Amino acid sequence: MPTPDHPAILFDLDGTLVDSVYHHVLAWSDALAAVGIEMSIWRIHRRIGMSGGLFAQALARETDVPVDDSLRQELRDRHAASFKERLGSISPLPGARELLEGLTESGVPWAIATSGRMLTAGPLIEKLGLPVGDMTIVTRDQVAYAKPNPDLFEEAARRLDVPTTRCFVVGDSVWDILAARRAGALGVGLLSGGYGDRELVDAGAFRVFDDPAALKRGLFELGVRV
Repeated sequence: MPTPDHPAILFDLDGTLVDSVYHHVLAWSDALAAVGIEMSIWRIHRRIGMSGGLFAQALARETDVPVDDSLRQELRDRHAASFKERLGSISPLPGARELLEGLTESGVPWAIATSGRMLTAGPLIEKLGLPVGDMTIVTRDQVAYAKPNPDLFEEAARRLDVPTTRCFVVGDSVWDILAARRAGALGVGLLSGGYGDRELVDAGAFRVFDDPAALKRGLFELGVRV
């Protein structure tokens, strides 16, 4: 049971704890090209972090390509295969492991809640170098809807036995911050996924930091004592 003095911190994964956003962008670009769909890299980046279903809807709107269940599954499989080839060049963001270790040592409950499925998220979580069995992890496979719906963060808070109103959500995209607002949590933005400070604040971020290392130094701004 978490101590009453500490809020809980719910972390996104890609672009928040591991430096993998642009690997996902290129993997989606490969997947789209393989089925004959052209989409600019920058447009793909703007969709990273949202649910696969919304990504498919956006794709259909922006390319006039009908996306049925078969094509959606093919794109997902191709993305996963292309992303797997890039795993070797992905590493944790500066300070990520130290941040999580510090929270654990101080008794601050935390969890990882990612729009990725365990197939792609699992290897990234292992790169953090922490005992996976001791983590609370919620992936896309385990909820009805992903971001910007609040399901991932609500489920993570439930598993920690902390109301979402006593949680901070840390993410790098506007989709994380919007999902945090819908869950009733305070959103904290990181610049390590490519979104700008102003974008994150406009989406509702309570504070914005450069990366996990900067967040660790600034936890006092959230009232988190470590």
